[in-house]
Amino acid sequence: MASNVPVKDFSNLTELNEEQKRQLSELERAQGVASDAGYRIVAPQPSAKLLSGYTIPLVGLGTWKSAKGEVGAAVATALRAGYRHIDCARIYQNEHEVGEALAAVLAEGVVKREEVFITSKLWNSDHDPARVEAACRKSMEDLRVDYLDLYLMHWPVTGNPGPTVQPPLADTWAAMEQLVDKGLVRTIGVSNFSAKKLEALMAGARIQPAVNQVEAHPYWRNEELRAWCAARGIHLTAYSPLGSPDSAAVIGRSADVPSPLKDETVAAVAAELGKSPAQVLIRWAVQRGTSVLPKSVNPQRIAANLDVVGGWELAPEQVAALDALPLQRRMVDGSFWVDARGPYRSTAELWDE
Repeated sequence: MASNVPVKDFSNLTELNEEQKRQLSELERAQGVASDAGYRIVAPQPSAKLLSGYTIPLVGLGTWKSAKGEVGAAVATALRAGYRHIDCARIYQNEHEVGEALAAVLAEGVVKREEVFITSKLWNSDHDPARVEAACRKSMEDLRVDYLDLYLMHWPVTGNPGPTVQPPLADTWAAMEQLVDKGLVRTIGVSNFSAKKLEALMAGARIQPAVNQVEAHPYWRNEELRAWCAARGIHLTAYSPLGSPDSAAVIGRSADVPSPLKDETVAAVAAELGKSPAQVLIRWAVQRGTSVLPKSVNPQRIAANLDVVGGWELAPEQVAALDALPLQRRMVDGSFWVDARGPYRSTAELWDE
């Protein structure tokens, strides 16, 4: 790489104090930040090849529950710190702010558009095939992009009560396939799908789902689904990798449910490695081959959450200890979609358990 290429220092453009700036600079040096044509690259970052032929960086920034006025700063901080994967959804109601931050960082020359993997999701109320393209274009407009790297069917739910899902998931999927045909979306997939629902969708699909985004952490390893997807080339993305500690009030979960962030085994592994419990949980997900979406609006935590992509790893015995944690329960159980009228009369029906 040419030594005379001008390198911009963007760390002073975020609202960081001097200590945070120092930590961010140390993180960048540790991760091998390089320059090319005046923008920054953090390399190498682990990634996975998708059925579509594109690659997905394994560590992304989640934007669910990020408040208005905070999510834009978080996205800008993350991109400047080296993140190359941003996970969004229309229902989060903050895509316009994410788009403003993305446009600003692209204009600075921090990163090129083709180097950022951007995901959005089709909400339940837009499953009608006639609404799918408009919903996708709305997300693209808010995000200020002319294509999405990944577009997911957010839930196998349409909000229409009755004995069966209406419109059928297969019809919605066919409309999503057309988004690929038109060049609006590079890769399509699903979120919160069981193996049974995925298998039914795949039976009639022209383009196979490349990604299934589901909850996964040591308190809900979701191992059977992960193995099932892996055997079919479907990449698994883990949401709520820290146990979604701040979602209790949002989804009605009891605040006293145990959290993997506070687990004694996780704490012990973190102490052995000189890392935080959050870093241990994120690294565990990466070593399983899944992509992972930690969420934070704190600059220090955003930087620390990316400090799992090189230089250290969990030892086999540490992975085994996390894989043996006895408590297994969803933090986002989908009970808010249960309806006595159907199509899901219980969470068991939603998850096919």
